[in-house]
Amino acid sequence: MCAANCSGVEPVGVEPSARWLIAEGADSAALSRSIPLAKAMDDALVCLYQNGERVRPSNGYPVRLLLPGFEGIMNVKWLRRIKLVNEPAMTKDETSKYTILLKDEKAWQFVLPMEVKSIITRPAPGLALKGSGFYEISGLAWSGNGSIRQVDVSADGGRSWAPAALQDPILPKAPVRFRTPWQWNGGPAVLQSRATDDTGMVQPTREQFANERGLRGVYHYN
Repeated sequence: MCAANCSGVEPVGVEPSARWLIAEGADSAALSRSIPLAKAMDDALVCLYQNGERVRPSNGYPVRLLLPGFEGIMNVKWLRRIKLVNEPAMTKDETSKYTILLKDEKAWQFVLPMEVKSIITRPAPGLALKGSGFYEISGLAWSGNGSIRQVDVSADGGRSWAPAALQDPILPKAPVRFRTPWQWNGGPAVLQSRATDDTGMVQPTREQFANERGLRGVYHYN
């Protein structure tokens, strides 16, 4: 299709049979992903600029696809071709790597949105705490399926949890900063965070995730 100010060019439109589009990158692997046409028509962006400057080479110059809420691998860098098709292309990357083999030996294909997740960014490895006392635990939470509703934090390896404060703005498909006070007694502590989004999905533990989706789920849960 063409923007309204394209001189001398007619919009090509979309064939009624089209349900997917194939986005192909110009990297050496020619990374290609199948994307539902409904997503493209919803909030997909073809990006030339980022933060007021041209997209940098490491981020996909000159053109990068951006699919809000979808996993990073779907946001094809160095975009060189978009093709509309009536079914997914089953490219090498979305079949050999990003397919999840479930316990019943069925394959779960096209796991596209990022699911609810949170990470603690402070305290972090390499940060030396200066003895027992009052500290702040902070981090980021996100969900590709909606907005973050709640984040709980544990300092005892998940035996007890307390709600953290969320920092505005809280927007769909966007990271949210959370923070909570922590009185450290100077002894061993295991810090964990657990996010819940507005669909009701609760961030699983690593063990819960592996039990459901096996070890190949690492492509979707780092």
